[in-house]
Amino acid sequence: MTSAVVAGVAVGAAAYAGKAAIELFTKFRNAPPRLRQFYKGGFLPEMTKREASQILGMRESAGEDRVREAHLRIMKANHPDLGGSSYIAEKVNEAKDMLLGKRSRTSHF
Repeated sequence: MTSAVVAGVAVGAAAYAGKAAIELFTKFRNAPPRLRQFYKGGFLPEMTKREASQILGMRESAGEDRVREAHLRIMKANHPDLGGSSYIAEKVNEAKDMLLGKRSRTSHF
């Protein structure tokens, strides 16, 4: 008898959790644009520290280790040898150089 009650409570809890998850997903999907807004626009002609930090997804004042970690993570996803864009890879490298204080690279595109 007690195992049936425990099973019933477990099924009820799973159903309640599933309902809550579906409601949360629906609320996020129908969220106002301000919660899901991405940067609009292309790259600037001359890269700034602000743009470099946006490309790498970090603050302008991030330390060297964080910049290198972010650069590596993004390059793994966008490397031209793995099907990524050479233009995006160049911009990611330029952003790393900008945040590390190295000489800015000029774009060939």
